[in-house]
Amino acid sequence: MRIRALSPDQRLDWLRLARTSGVGPVTFAKLIERFDDAAAAIDALPRLARRGGRIDPLRTVSRDDARGELDRLDALGARLLCACEPGYPALLRALEPPPPVVSVLGPLDPDERPACAMVGSRNASAIGVRFAGDMARTLGGHGVTIVSGLARGIDGAAHAAALETGTIAVIAGGLEHIYPPEHEALYRAIGEQGLIVSECPPRYQAGARDFPRRNRLISGLSLGVLVVEAADRSGTLITARYALEQNREVMAVPGSPMDPRARGTNRLLRDGAALVETADDVLNVLHSARRPVLEEPSPPDFEDERDMSAETDAQADRIRDALLSRLSTVPVARDELTRQLGVPAQVVLAALIELELAGRVELLPGAQVCLSWPET
Repeated sequence: MRIRALSPDQRLDWLRLARTSGVGPVTFAKLIERFDDAAAAIDALPRLARRGGRIDPLRTVSRDDARGELDRLDALGARLLCACEPGYPALLRALEPPPPVVSVLGPLDPDERPACAMVGSRNASAIGVRFAGDMARTLGGHGVTIVSGLARGIDGAAHAAALETGTIAVIAGGLEHIYPPEHEALYRAIGEQGLIVSECPPRYQAGARDFPRRNRLISGLSLGVLVVEAADRSGTLITARYALEQNREVMAVPGSPMDPRARGTNRLLRDGAALVETADDVLNVLHSARRPVLEEPSPPDFEDERDMSAETDAQADRIRDALLSRLSTVPVARDELTRQLGVPAQVVLAALIELELAGRVELLPGAQVCLSWPET
């Protein structure tokens, strides 16, 4: 994504596009690539959604609503960062795709020092909580910022121990929604001394589907992820999976085979995660970690919009039904769909963007796509 400063009006349009229903991070990035300008993309949304089969009108976020969100952030002492702006966290910008916007509260600069995520069980053992606190404190003393998700258990212990040296809390809801409630004092302290990061509007209350998105940001802000305790089906393992997809380091603390809270971490170790017993183990891994960088952009999926629009639209019309017939709620690679349909990748992507705007599919990070789950 091209780094550039935005005017106040351009920032409003960037926020409006990011907050429009059906515009996920992948679609957002491709719309900006295709139209170059958020305002032009917003103008094109109703047409694209209709082409995807949307019946009810697609409602875009108004300028007044976008200004209202910025005013609420100002009242909180927070600020909005757009993915193209120079002040946006560099490690997040390296993601494919980056979150279009994040709201941040606090004085800590995430690019100032190396960061390590520390995550684990909410129902943590006493020894796990103590280990997490000791590890976070020691790593902080060596100049490492601790990133976690403000959850009960391991997350809370890591944040509390790293308050003085630097910690980042990534939350699943908006900045006005503190969860869990018992971490309100910790939340306030991090907002004063560290940094709180949210991908959502300030008043948004998180649901179950928002926590994996939060986990993607936890790993994305870090050079490596340390898992202290995790059961076999723990959501913590989602963070480790994202770390692997993002080429971040994955580390795990071994545990007793008799403790179910160690099954996930022990499995990570069997799968090749670095074994951690001391802070030196973590520092050695971080020291050798490949730092994600913004490389030269790959060839764009969309060439000049004026030259390709009519032909791409016609081809997208021809493949849309066949494309939908190959999708389920299980994610599949876009490259596989392109191979099976035998059409250019930009045609498949154009059709998928229209279908997401129509609420029929979901474009996922990692070039995956699935049918949208029905609303409950």
